[in-house]
Amino acid sequence: MKATRAAARARRHVRVRKKVRGTPDRPRLAVFRSNRYIYAQLIDDTKGHTIVAASSQERGLRDRRLTVETAAEVGRLLAERAKEAGVSSVVFDRGGFKYHGRIKALADAVREAGLEF
Repeated sequence: MKATRAAARARRHVRVRKKVRGTPDRPRLAVFRSNRYIYAQLIDDTKGHTIVAASSQERGLRDRRLTVETAAEVGRLLAERAKEAGVSSVVFDRGGFKYHGRIKALADAVREAGLEF
């Protein structure tokens, strides 16, 4: 049976999730990238709740193409919302994606905006 790219990513994500766990003090910053959009959310895995979220589908970002700059803007937006929610430290979950390009740009923007991980 031929493995698809999506199945390979899902396997990598499971491998990452074995080690990465979000708590109320240090939620998990989960990232998902499609071909058109990028999504990021802070998740408390103990309750199974999303604390804050941001994506490139939001008003103002929706019309832009998904580039490194757009991903960084989503990261800044998420960090701003996290600060308002009282979150200062997170664990990063790259979702089985390579830590490169748009994923890295989002992570760097979150760090620059003041979240620690």
